[in-house]
Amino acid sequence: MTDATADTIAHILDNYKTIAVVGLSPKSHRDSYEVAEYMQKQGYRIVPVNPAAGVSEILGEKVYPSLIDAAKHEQIDLVDVFRNSPDVPPVVDEAIAIGAKAVWMQLGIEHPQAADKARNAGLAVVQNKCLLIEHRRQGK
Repeated sequence: MTDATADTIAHILDNYKTIAVVGLSPKSHRDSYEVAEYMQKQGYRIVPVNPAAGVSEILGEKVYPSLIDAAKHEQIDLVDVFRNSPDVPPVVDEAIAIGAKAVWMQLGIEHPQAADKARNAGLAVVQNKCLLIEHRRQGK
């Protein structure tokens, strides 16, 4: 379900500059690292969220074990999800709890019920799209 409109994607990219990346790997060959590094180089603030990272920093930023912990120190606009689809609902619950403005599920990640819950809570939702690809497509 690639239900987000081009306008929604443009709004997210134009207005939500602090991105919590849930599942951000410290390994530079992983997609999550590549996408986060690209977005960081484009001027976005990256907040790594990964309880299993095994490191204290990724891309020079402190790693948090959860969105709830990250939100105690950072104002999170966008939650970028690099987790398997079945793992999305608790991430959405935390995104709602911290007052995030949007949830972005990367390529191959979809969860219609969690997406509906996020939308019903007022968050913008993107499913099954790559943040890096969409940023380049927008010509930002």
